[in-house]
Amino acid sequence: MFTGIVEEVGTVASLDLHDGHARLGIACAEVVRDAAVGDSIAVDGCCLTATTFLEPDGVRRGFVADLMAETLRATALGDLDIGSGVNLERAMRADDRFGGHLVQGHVDGVGVVVARDEQPGTVFVSIRVPDVVARYLVPKGSITLSGVSLTVVDVEGDLFRVGLIPHTLEVTTFGAQLTAGARVNLEADVIAKYVERLLSGGTASPYLDAPALQETDRP
Repeated sequence: MFTGIVEEVGTVASLDLHDGHARLGIACAEVVRDAAVGDSIAVDGCCLTATTFLEPDGVRRGFVADLMAETLRATALGDLDIGSGVNLERAMRADDRFGGHLVQGHVDGVGVVVARDEQPGTVFVSIRVPDVVARYLVPKGSITLSGVSLTVVDVEGDLFRVGLIPHTLEVTTFGAQLTAGARVNLEADVIAKYVERLLSGGTASPYLDAPALQETDRP
């Protein structure tokens, strides 16, 4: 589980494609500082497993993760080039502050940036999304965009907008890479998905028909 608060921007050091799957190497420092093999690290919003570490001179300088064919199909990670920046976040700890929203690192779909509007103090970005994501978007709701927890400004059909403050542009890849035509990983709010599942089932809550709790007889 993650929060959508980016800890570090890493750099793609290698991307080896073979028989439909890939091995991705990420150069970074902060997220591998206390990591172990098998730990989860979100890369542009996609939960990946660190399989080995990059230690060219005996100092840990990154990690390697395997990408199965389904991951390449369902995300934009296959679009990465050597030198591309990626948003990174370690799995959350139970005793940490919860600054974003509940993020699973399970990409629901890939969106496309259609416009970027530079305004004083804010950059508004418009993104076209697939139906599987659009159904969960509401103004002022949460969306994970390439691993970043953001608030939806407005929604119109299959388009939505987010506003990016200077700090977000500075500490994520969005300052340089979130331009028209870019493909981005999207994860809808998991709470919205659970609510839809419960309501669409047509089954009443078992608690609605439960007998009322009785007060204990008092002397």
